[in-house]
Amino acid sequence: MKAIVTHPGSAHKDDLLACCLLIHQHQIPVFRREPTEEDLSDCRIVVVDVGGEHDPSKSNFDHHQFPRDHEPICALSLVLKDLGLYEDARQFCEWLEPAEWFDTRGPFSTAQWLGVDRAVMNQLNSPIDITLLRRFAQKKEMRPGDPIWEVMRMIGEDLIMYLKTLRERVDYVSANAQIIEVGEGTNAVSVLYMPRCELMPDDSSSGLGRYIESTGKKVDGLIYPDRRGSGYGLSRHEDSPKLDFTRIENESDVHFAHARGFIAKTSATELRRLKELMAAAKVDS
Repeated sequence: MKAIVTHPGSAHKDDLLACCLLIHQHQIPVFRREPTEEDLSDCRIVVVDVGGEHDPSKSNFDHHQFPRDHEPICALSLVLKDLGLYEDARQFCEWLEPAEWFDTRGPFSTAQWLGVDRAVMNQLNSPIDITLLRRFAQKKEMRPGDPIWEVMRMIGEDLIMYLKTLRERVDYVSANAQIIEVGEGTNAVSVLYMPRCELMPDDSSSGLGRYIESTGKKVDGLIYPDRRGSGYGLSRHEDSPKLDFTRIENESDVHFAHARGFIAKTSATELRRLKELMAAAKVDS
């Protein structure tokens, strides 16, 4: 790959982030100008958010030629699809779908779709958004060593790393965790139990919530390996009112229970004992 070409003038989140991914992938310069026919036909030049053509085989990623009623999709979406990361990005990046709407439908339709007042859209911006977009828009070209190019490379690297590591963690949880019922009848709680396993990824507990989302099941609590010791952590899921871990703070194998009752740490490792502690933390309905 030789270069990235994207449109001049004002910049938006979708073209900036698409370029971030491509900079990280290929370590190539960015030129902000209208593409030529030679650019569009040269597969070694990536044309982003301009050119009126979506053809990954020629490295062209524009969406403006799509019909008016086409599903909201932007240049960033097209690049993510080409990298095989789009489905995970839609699942793990809550900001992506609103970004697609904003770029293709504008702020008023996006606010209506989100069910918020139009003014809220401006409240979501920060100096980070404003400065990066403004400085990117001011550039005609960016090469390795340029501060904006280097920041964009880091953004692309971090986004791809986030998606790939979180996918690994969710897949790991899916292969090893189980959802169990603690208690009986209306007073039962549903708990995700993640056993300590060999070759456990670092911070695999960060994939627990995402895995639960993918199952569509209602889960009240979590049992997972404690990263700071050989025991386990016990916690509420989505602040379930059915569990209060101050109820087990005096148990001999519980060395920490938060005063607000949402988490506890135990030296216990056997599932039988972990279930007993979880049962003892249940709030009577």
